[in-house]
Amino acid sequence: MSSQNILKAKKRYKGQKRNNGEFPAILYGKNVNNLKLFVPAASFSRVYEECGESSVFILDIEGDKRNVLIKDVQLDMLKGFPIHADFYQVKMDEEIEAEVELVFTGESSAVKELGGILVKSVDAVTVKCFPRDLPPEIKVDVSPLKTFDDTISVSNLELPQNVEVLMDPETVIVSVSPPRSEEELAELEKTIEADASQVEVLKEKRKEEEEAAQEGSEISAK
Repeated sequence: MSSQNILKAKKRYKGQKRNNGEFPAILYGKNVNNLKLFVPAASFSRVYEECGESSVFILDIEGDKRNVLIKDVQLDMLKGFPIHADFYQVKMDEEIEAEVELVFTGESSAVKELGGILVKSVDAVTVKCFPRDLPPEIKVDVSPLKTFDDTISVSNLELPQNVEVLMDPETVIVSVSPPRSEEELAELEKTIEADASQVEVLKEKRKEEEEAAQEGSEISAK
């Protein structure tokens, strides 16, 4: 692990105020005492961008270094910056289960030449392996999809050595559906128009109810 994959943190105590640029986090794991922490947002964002949730890195807690995964991140709904994180401590000599993102590469001739629509049914898979073997991502080449009958399943994944996917091998990951006919597109357009009309009706009904409620309040006030 490089020095870039080290995130410094400090212990968080009850009633303790955080410094500017810090946010709360927690560390837990198998046979590990939970630790409440503060971590610097800028450093965390850098490590999170590089490691995601499927790469092991070092969490340095006031000199106490732990091998961890980012298990969960809560983001501010409006501004998108992290407001809380969960770290899971791993043992390098014990297998773990983790979710790994699928990255789709290549070009499908069923899409390019036949006008089909690429349908991604699965965007991540759960794997089991030792922390040192955990891949940051698994690539899926879609070029074998030449017809609308072709599919790529879990069993077709090219996995790194010593990595096992904990999913049904027959689970379809990606396929190509035929392009919609003119009739289907027309029907879809009608459905969208009907939904839009329904929204307008609901808006008008709500407006009338609010006006009626306001008139009632004015009468009561008199």
